[in-house]
Amino acid sequence: MKLKIVVHQAEEGGFWAEVPAIPGCATQGENFEELLVNLYEAIEGCLSVELEVSVV
Repeated sequence: MKLKIVVHQAEEGGFWAEVPAIPGCATQGENFEELLVNLYEAIEGCLSVELEVSVV
């Protein structure tokens, strides 16, 4: 699965990112590598919540 992400530089330092295809799915990181790790976890969490809701 491929998803488009939008990465922003945070004013206070670091980065934050959002996934337009998954409303409310966003995360942050002190550096780009941390952001990517957090992003994978956020996407997995957002998709698992949506899957559980649609199955019930």
